[in-house]
Amino acid sequence: MPTSDPAGTPIIPAYGRDAARYDARTGRYEIYRRRVIDLLPLSDGDVVLDVGCGTGLAFERLLGRVGPAGTVVGVEPAAAMRTLAAQRVAAHGWTNVTLVGSPVESAVLPTVDHALFCAVHDVLQSAPAIDNVLEHVRDGGGVAAAGGKWAPPWALAVNAAVLALHAPFVRDFAGFHRPWALLEERVPGLTVHEVAFGGGYLAWGRVHHDQP
Repeated sequence: MPTSDPAGTPIIPAYGRDAARYDARTGRYEIYRRRVIDLLPLSDGDVVLDVGCGTGLAFERLLGRVGPAGTVVGVEPAAAMRTLAAQRVAAHGWTNVTLVGSPVESAVLPTVDHALFCAVHDVLQSAPAIDNVLEHVRDGGGVAAAGGKWAPPWALAVNAAVLALHAPFVRDFAGFHRPWALLEERVPGLTVHEVAFGGGYLAWGRVHHDQP
């Protein structure tokens, strides 16, 4: 059953008692984490939002792109995950990483240049969460997302692997055929490529606040 963090936010077990296993359980998909970060048009000095940053697995590559003058803002409501992210930051001596411990829907965010949604299916199914993030991305800023999805029904082995990998980390599989759908509604021209034999996706685009 889901538990809650001290703020009362529902947290599924993998983000609570199993948080220490997250890196090992998802390590084989590091290639897609790297690829989605590389899809962001990051430059030295940029501020980038890592939505649902988990244990901070994306921090090093993001910091390598924005440089010492840039900033990574990691939003992570799960206390156990956030603790591991803070330990990672301390171990590396990073001084330009800020952690925000709030649900994405209500997080108080700075204005940022770009936003990353990496392996955060539940967030991408929440219109208020996406809206809060995009409202804080500067006009013309980049957004990129990556995660799992259902492969075609005939790809039984792929879908079995998708189920095994993602079941501990999502509240349910609603929207799992097109996890990017709500983001696409808000980011016209969003480009989506399927990866991992149809069991995953990469999506990227630009935020434009003057869109009707």
